[in-house]
Amino acid sequence: MKVTINKQNEKTLVTLEGRIDTTNADQFQHDIAPLMDDERPNIDIDCSGMTYTSSQGLRVFLLLQKSVMAHHGTMVMRNMDSRVKEVFDITGFSNIITIL
Repeated sequence: MKVTINKQNEKTLVTLEGRIDTTNADQFQHDIAPLMDDERPNIDIDCSGMTYTSSQGLRVFLLLQKSVMAHHGTMVMRNMDSRVKEVFDITGFSNIITIL
């Protein structure tokens, strides 16, 4: 799993590559932890390189979404692989997180 975070003006671009699973979900949470401290975050997550997420990865996305909502910000996930999107759909996360 590779996480790249770039801040451009008032938008934060996050690029994900690889798998998010039990072996690296804690590192993923650590990598995105600074985003949870932003005031009025505007986060755009490019998932085109993300090939898989386990329930541990979903937990981290939920934590981030809750933080974004608490800070009155926005979070959008884009370019999600259809197999990964299916996991978000089946678990109901597509109703919680904006996926384009």
